[in-house]
Amino acid sequence: MTTPPIGEGVPLLYSEGNAAERVALEREVRGWSTTELAARMTEAGVPMNQTAVWRIENGTPRRKITLDEALGFARVFELPLEELMSPPQEGLDIEGRRCVQEAVDAFYKARDAQDHLHQAVVLAAEYIRAHPDSSAAFHKQCLRLAGEERDARALTQYIEDGGYYHHN
Repeated sequence: MTTPPIGEGVPLLYSEGNAAERVALEREVRGWSTTELAARMTEAGVPMNQTAVWRIENGTPRRKITLDEALGFARVFELPLEELMSPPQEGLDIEGRRCVQEAVDAFYKARDAQDHLHQAVVLAAEYIRAHPDSSAAFHKQCLRLAGEERDARALTQYIEDGGYYHHN
């Protein structure tokens, strides 16, 4: 039994055709037009126009993707190059992909917000340690800015007690 040559009867795990399909899919999942994707590619340092994106996705024959462009697409879509070159995942339609993308985006925004909160709490705790008589005024300012007594109390409690941000 002989193995067919690569490309004959055996689908390639990584291919330019997969990349073209993934470009279209990833663009659609994000709700971007071909013009917006071209602009994002250009901003990422890989000049491209809308027609080039369209020809990559729909041309007959499809426009070839250069290595620089493949790297640019991977950067713009925030995907490893290997993922961009692999076939789209089976069993997940555009709506499902959008849901996953939304969850991933929300996860990173929440993580960034938690990091920001952590840095702010550490700075505030350091300030209160350096100015122990400012605790009451600090709470009043938190209430003024937060608008809700419960939220202001929770924030000052995190700051003064260390909460889950405790640092020695």
